Amino acid sequence: MQRTRFGDMACSIARTLDVIGEPWSPLILRDVYAGMTRFERIQQDLGISRKVLTERLKWLVEQGVLERREYSSRPPRFEYVLTGKGAELCDLLTVMVRWGDRWTAGEDGPPVLYRHRACGGIAHVEPRCSACGEPMHATDIDLLPGPGLNR
Repeated sequence: MQRTRFGDMACSIARTLDVIGEPWSPLILRDVYAGMTRFERIQQDLGISRKVLTERLKWLVEQGVLERREYSSRPPRFEYVLTGKGAELCDLLTVMVRWGDRWTAGEDGPPVLYRHRACGGIAHVEPRCSACGEPMHATDIDLLPGPGLNR
């Protein structure tokens, strides 16, 4: 069975899934965002095999989401840091957090709270329209063909 190449589809969701649609990738990004930048620490936190973590990190570096930086030359050791592209993917993860906190957290509540640095308040992500600033939800949107649709 041949795997579908999501990156070749004329769909921004499919192309994003091509980069991070495998279940370990968003969790690796979460860990790097949270400050776990070294291989051993990420592996310990996720309980992921070394082989799978190596493959996922290599893919995320190839996609320009993470950067591999040497922090020791003897022996050679590397850490992983978010690029600008990776930081923007973390914005996507915060939207997932909002949904997960609302629908899956249970009686105990969310496992992590998010404090907005600008105001100090504990908050959640609220998507807003870039044109008018109003809250924007799927039920408020009409889908129109874009310039990249017919390529």
